[in-house]
Amino acid sequence: MSKTTLILLGAGSSTRFETNVKKQWIYTGDTPLWLYVAEHFEASAKFDQIIIVSTQEEISLMKHFASYIYVEGGNSRQASLKNALQEVTSEHVLVSDIARCCVPSNMIQRILAAKETGSCIVPVLPVTDTLYLDNTPIDRDQVKIIQTPQLSVTGMLKKALETETIFTDDSSAIASLGEKVHFVEGSVDAHKLTTIEDLKKLPCIKAPSSKTITGFGIDIHPFEKNKEMFLCGVKIDVDYGFKAHSDGDVAIHALIDALLGAAGMGDIGELYPDTEEKYAGADSKVLLQDTVKRIRSFGYDIGNIDLTIMAEAPKLLPYKESMRTTLASVLGIRKNFVNIKATTAEKLGFVGRKEGVTVHAIANLTYLNWKNI
Repeated sequence: MSKTTLILLGAGSSTRFETNVKKQWIYTGDTPLWLYVAEHFEASAKFDQIIIVSTQEEISLMKHFASYIYVEGGNSRQASLKNALQEVTSEHVLVSDIARCCVPSNMIQRILAAKETGSCIVPVLPVTDTLYLDNTPIDRDQVKIIQTPQLSVTGMLKKALETETIFTDDSSAIASLGEKVHFVEGSVDAHKLTTIEDLKKLPCIKAPSSKTITGFGIDIHPFEKNKEMFLCGVKIDVDYGFKAHSDGDVAIHALIDALLGAAGMGDIGELYPDTEEKYAGADSKVLLQDTVKRIRSFGYDIGNIDLTIMAEAPKLLPYKESMRTTLASVLGIRKNFVNIKATTAEKLGFVGRKEGVTVHAIANLTYLNWKNI
């Protein structure tokens, strides 16, 4: 056994990335960046455990991709690391940022091979430009560019972080204890992804796959007298609506399930449970807007949608165009990518008896092509 645990930190909000997608969710091929990094480390060395640190929402989706240990992050890098260290029992811990996504395998191996030479092993690069401190030039040979991953003695790192002092990396925390920090050669390829422009400096990250991912949704609601009816976000001029916890827009509910299904993000009941009071009477367009925002933050673009509304009543032909316009606006796609079909049940079943409506929805997603940003 290697007696080493790998921690990959990725709980940040990616504010400097300045796109709708979080950087850990851009795709290289059909693999999200966080998983690409984890699999690369896993292929480069043997670890007792691999711990991924992220937000609670992201972890719920990450678990569908791979069976690592997932830990919810804190409000800072240091807080996130402390959370992850609670799960570590191995002698050494290798800590890296998911944003450091092109770390060469030989650099990882150099760090691990030096584990007996100090309490913290740190990859560094030399400074090649002239440096000034205020108005005074300084000897660049005495300056180093610090990189991650960094290998630490687990007990030392835990002890070093038992303080209110904020450290910018693991080595500075270990050094504060007077422990030895050992430097090894880093790599210019281990550039950190911070802004969208950094993607040009990361040759290991390939263009996203062009495949289309399809999801299917279905929803059913019975009628309820003396309630407003909304379908596809459009008010229908009848004296009855849908029996539901929210406004009961059965078409949008089916569409949300189709979108979530394509993204592998569960179903509408998981995101917007009807047991929560805040969703009582909720405008389904708002729920759809939130779903679209989530899906885009996880690296997807919406291609097209297709809805089939099964209703003996009310008659929907007069509303179909405004339905398309409304959904296209919320989804952020052109109207021609929104198709709505209305049919009857030929007087069969509860739909045929005019007791309610069923809607089937299909949604197609593609991976965000970040090369076009």
